[in-house]
Amino acid sequence: MADQTTHTAQAASTDKGYWQANVRIILISLVIWALVSFGFGILLRPLLSGIAVGGTDLGFWFAQQGSILVFLGLIFFYAWRMNKLDAEYGVEEE
Repeated sequence: MADQTTHTAQAASTDKGYWQANVRIILISLVIWALVSFGFGILLRPLLSGIAVGGTDLGFWFAQQGSILVFLGLIFFYAWRMNKLDAEYGVEEE
């Protein structure tokens, strides 16, 4: 009985660590996405207007294309990092 209780406590601790790491990755990704899309595309656009990229200013580029490219990059980063995290905690897909 004590062995089962110890195993259950270890599993709960492992689950908690896994979800804390998962939530940390999600929060970091959301902060980066918000900074790029809202920060660079809207709030910092006047400051970035003097920098030319592809025939337009950098603020407009972030608002129209840059935030989408960063979002796609974040999707690939999240998938890669979660695969590593799954392997680390032994819950990877077969």
